[in-house]
Amino acid sequence: MSTQVPAPVQAMVDAINAADTEAFVAAFTPDGFVSDWGTVRAGPDGVRSWAGSDAIGAGAQMTVLSAETEGDTTRIRFAWSSRVFNGESDGIFVVSGDRLASFTIPPNH
Repeated sequence: MSTQVPAPVQAMVDAINAADTEAFVAAFTPDGFVSDWGTVRAGPDGVRSWAGSDAIGAGAQMTVLSAETEGDTTRIRFAWSSRVFNGESDGIFVVSGDRLASFTIPPNH
């Protein structure tokens, strides 16, 4: 596995690390969504809401540790540091064209 990710995934990571909410929202398709442990926030308002509560608004920094892409799906392991959560998680991105259709953080079991 490498840490190379498709451009839309990198755009989202860069937006989080730069605390740029507008760039974060722009990384997603109009009907894109974030699913964080089963809680789904969809569309620009939902994506913006998640960024405000769990990512950018929480001072998050995200580092991709490993990545594997097959077709339009990229699975990553990432390190996360914020006022809400600190540690490592898995993430699943689905790319649609030049933007993200979804970013899913599955529950850890």
